[in-house]
Amino acid sequence: MTIRLTAPLTEETARSLRAGDQVLLSGEVYTARDAAHLRMLECLEKGEPLPFELEGQVIYYAGPTPTPSGRPVGSIGPTTSVRMDAATPTLLAHGLRGMIGKGLRGPAVVEAMKKHGAVYFAAVGGAAALMAACVTSCEVIAWDDLGPESVKRLTLKDLPLVVAVDACGGDAFAQGQAAYLASATNVKE
Repeated sequence: MTIRLTAPLTEETARSLRAGDQVLLSGEVYTARDAAHLRMLECLEKGEPLPFELEGQVIYYAGPTPTPSGRPVGSIGPTTSVRMDAATPTLLAHGLRGMIGKGLRGPAVVEAMKKHGAVYFAAVGGAAALMAACVTSCEVIAWDDLGPESVKRLTLKDLPLVVAVDACGGDAFAQGQAAYLASATNVKE
């Protein structure tokens, strides 16, 4: 069964999801990568406002390619999430509810997700054109000087995702590996 969600997310919604759930995400999300995460941390340290309210929001770790004529965005595939791990616990403590990327998350991020009720979605790497087809609008809202790493507000319609790590610490990557190893030991020659 596929779960339809609309961002921003409530803590209750985030806590209801389980690793391995298939999701179609619609609504507004924000892009932010390495450089934008550093700037967000600087703002928080200085007591300055962030370019968007974090409470309930979802950040997509992506930097779209140049926009073709007649489209809201160019290809927009996920980047490796572990690169944002140093900043993520702080952002989760300030209300971030979800993240979209690819690859594993570190233990400190998983613990912060459990504490604050957040979810990590995996997007399909290598399917950036498919992801772009799910974006109905894109607007740079902060730090235009960062180019593709600027913060953008995206409006999504049915972006296909998988819950990679849930708010209980369930990990689809670990579950998949365990299932594979269990089936590999049951192979008869």
